Amino acid sequence: MAIVQRFGGALNLNVHFHVLAVDGVFVKEGEAVRFHPSPSLDAADVDEVLVTVEAYVQRLLGGGDADASDDGGNTLDAWADDAPVLAGLAAASVEGRAALGPRAGARVRRRGEARATTDPPGLGPCHARRDGFDLHAGLCVPADQPDRLERIARYALRPPVAHDRLELTDDGQVQLTLRRPWADGTSHLLFEPVELLERLAALTPRPRINLILYHGVLAPRAAWRSLVVQFGRAVSPDQNAGPDAAAVQDTDPADRPDGRNQLWADLMRRSFGLDVLACPRCGGRLTLIALIEDPVVIARFLRHLGLPHTIPEARPARPPPLSPCSDDLATQVTHDDTRVEHHA
Repeated sequence: MAIVQRFGGALNLNVHFHVLAVDGVFVKEGEAVRFHPSPSLDAADVDEVLVTVEAYVQRLLGGGDADASDDGGNTLDAWADDAPVLAGLAAASVEGRAALGPRAGARVRRRGEARATTDPPGLGPCHARRDGFDLHAGLCVPADQPDRLERIARYALRPPVAHDRLELTDDGQVQLTLRRPWADGTSHLLFEPVELLERLAALTPRPRINLILYHGVLAPRAAWRSLVVQFGRAVSPDQNAGPDAAAVQDTDPADRPDGRNQLWADLMRRSFGLDVLACPRCGGRLTLIALIEDPVVIARFLRHLGLPHTIPEARPARPPPLSPCSDDLATQVTHDDTRVEHHA
């Protein structure tokens, strides 16, 4: 599984990949598969992969020439033609500069205690770096540590910034606390509100772009996927007959006979830490009695409980609330419309 991350620690546009790969290969033997672990990697193996990736990316980007163009004389960056504003925001975010507002072109403001310049840390045993490319493959999770694997997956899927790292200063600026201080001692970054918005706009992926890619035997349409996901698990005699929901609603998903679909209550507990089956009155366990799907019966229950039982009519969309600057905004929009029509 490859996860495309678009952000760096400073809310800057920094596209990179986190890849969760099977540390070995599956070989089909009869109607089952057998897993063969791969030998351990070393720095030479990682550097060889990095050389291959670097050559491919350089070819993809036209050799890294900023003035490269195709035979028709058009730039190779089609995004700059389709969405020049977003392309400008992305370029400014990569450079760590402001693109809009009174500070356009200026570096982001830093806060922290100055430190003496230190040598960069050395590379680990499975870490390679060259020509701006960086590849780290030194993290391996044993098969008997699913909790650790889940923590790594949650880290790779994390959002760009946590709410508790952002705060509004007394003068209306937005301060971002870095996860770790930089080598020069910078611990906080200060943004104008519009600077923060332009950073977030640059981090928003374009429509219909997948940021999670499954490949190999774990791909959705892989021929061996059903065998691989069942590898090492106890399989029920009848795989087509799922477990009874009421009987397994309090069991761990890994302990179910077929190990397939997870119940809604399990997903709520794993995702939000909320046990929806705990009774708020007595602390006991709630049990599914029945599912009521008849609208007439549902309305009867709601009336008995004194709750609304009719579907409200859809209301038309309303305009944004008026503010003291509404007249100025309307004047500006009218002026802009007139100017556009004149040029058209």
